[in-house]
Amino acid sequence: MRTPLSEPVPATVAGTGVVRPVVRSVVLINPNTSQATTAMMTAIASRALGPAGVPVRGVTVARGPRMLTDPAALAAAAPEVVAAGLRAVATGDCAALIVAAFGDPGAAELRARVGVPVVGLAEASLAEAAAGGARFGVATTTPALADAIAARVAELGLADRYTGIRLTEGDPHELSADPESLRERLAEAVRRSLQDDGATRVVIGGGPLGDAAAALRTRFHAPVIAPIPAACRSVLRQLPDDGAGSTG
Repeated sequence: MRTPLSEPVPATVAGTGVVRPVVRSVVLINPNTSQATTAMMTAIASRALGPAGVPVRGVTVARGPRMLTDPAALAAAAPEVVAAGLRAVATGDCAALIVAAFGDPGAAELRARVGVPVVGLAEASLAEAAAGGARFGVATTTPALADAIAARVAELGLADRYTGIRLTEGDPHELSADPESLRERLAEAVRRSLQDDGATRVVIGGGPLGDAAAALRTRFHAPVIAPIPAACRSVLRQLPDDGAGSTG
C-alpha cells in the first residue's frame, strides 16, 4: 500500500527526546526579492499540488533584484537561489525544489548538490510544450531576456520546434503593477505566436506572470502553458512512489 508524501516521518526534537512528525513539502524558491510574488506563486503551486496531497512552502531569496528582467539579474539571482535551496534541504523536510523563474537560475547547480528533485520553470514548461514534436512559442514581458530564452530552448534540445518569442508592449515593471493590462498584452502576444508564427502551443514565460497565465489558459483553443503548474507536474513525475496523484 502506498504511503502519502505528506505522511509525517519521525524526527526528534532537540534536547527533549520527544519524537514529533515532520511533513515533507515541495519548496518553491522565488529568485526575486518580492514577498508578494512569492505568495502568489506559492498559491498557484499549492492549487496544483494540493489534490495530490503535496504541501508547498514558498521561500524568497535573501537579496537581489525585485524583478529578473535581464541577463545580469538572472546571473545575480543564481547564487542566492542555490543558497536558499541548500538551506531548505538542510531542514530535512524538503521533498523537492522548484526554481520559480523562467531562466532557471541556479537550478543546474542545485541539482548537482542535493538529493531531491529540482525543477526549473523554463525546463518544465518548454519540455511540456514541445512534447510529441509540437511547435511552440513563448509569450513574455522581458525583451532583454529574449536571447537568454532562445539559448535555454537550445540547451534543452528544442530549438527545431521553437517558433520564437512574442513580447508585450510596455515596460515590464509597469505591466506587473497593472494586472488587467498585463493579461491583455500577454493575450495579444499569444495570438501573434499562434497566428503569425505557426506555434500550436504557447508558454507564458515567467513565474511572476503566473496569475495572468492561469487566466489566459481558457481564452484560446490552443494550449497556453502556465509555467508553475507545468513545474508542479514535473515534480510529481519525479517524486518517489508515494501516492502523489496527477495535477491534471
